[in-house]
Parts: sequence; structure tokens; C-alpha cells
Amino acid sequence: MERLGNLLGALSLTVADRLWSVGAAHDLSTSEQAALVTLHAHPDHPASWLGEVLGLTSGGVTRLVDRLVERGLVARTPGSDARQRRLRPTATGTRRARALNAERLAVLDDVLSPLSASEQAALTRALERVVGTLHEEYAPTLRTCRLCDRGACRSGAPCPLDHLVPADV
Repeated sequence: MERLGNLLGALSLTVADRLWSVGAAHDLSTSEQAALVTLHAHPDHPASWLGEVLGLTSGGVTRLVDRLVERGLVARTPGSDARQRRLRPTATGTRRARALNAERLAVLDDVLSPLSASEQAALTRALERVVGTLHEEYAPTLRTCRLCDRGACRSGAPCPLDHLVPADV
């Protein structure tokens, strides 16, 4: 297990660096990238919800949202009251989130390209098992999936974390 863990750590860091560069090419920080992709998948949530998903303080998420609004990527819309404004990507933000997802998937396809189709299928099954046991509650899954392309995750099979999604979501 020691070697496997070390190899997994090396792979994780390399993949994270390559995915970070996708956002950097769009002039987005890691948190801006995560916010935009998350809001694309889950629009119309308040900033406090986004802060919980991204693990940011109230002030941190406020500054993040202000930057995204300034850049025309996110809009604040009326909520249930004046303090609970909702966030959603603008048309530009939606296009950017889709581009980020596509470019991220291209990076991941490149990382996996040395594997044969049968090796990729075996790795898919192993990762579904591992990812499916990462959390016991729904809220942390949102952080795990903050950069996921929801369509890609659900193509052919349900998301391995779907068992944690509450019925009212």
C-alpha cells in the first residue's frame, strides 16, 4: 500500500497542477474556477451556500463573488429577502464554465491515455468504489465535486456520490 499511496499522491498533485493551469489560462484563480463551475451546476444559491461548498469565510466568499460579478461572469438575483440574494452565472459565465469543463476533461483524457480501454474500465470501477465511500453526508460531496462536469459524471452510470443526495435536492 505504501507504493500505491505514493503513486496516487504523485498523480493527484500532477493532475491538480494541470487542472489549475486550465483556470489560469482563463485568468481565473482556483476558487474563481470552482465557484463558476459549481454555480453552473447549482445556480440560484446564496453566497453563504457557495462559501460552505468552497470552504471560504463570509468575507472571502463576498470578495470572490464581487470579483466574478465585476468580470461579468456571475449575477446576483433577488432572493427570498434582501439579504439572501441568489447567484447564477451570466451567459458569459456559462460559456466559461462549459469551456473549463471541456478543457479539464481534455487534460484528464490526456492523463489517462496511456491506459488501454480495459484498464480504463477497471480504473473507472475502482474509482467509483473509492469516490462512493469518501463521505457519509451530502454537504462535503459538494466540495469534492466543485470542479466536476456533472454531465460527464452521470454519463452511463449514476454519480458514485448520488446515494448521499437528499430527496429534496
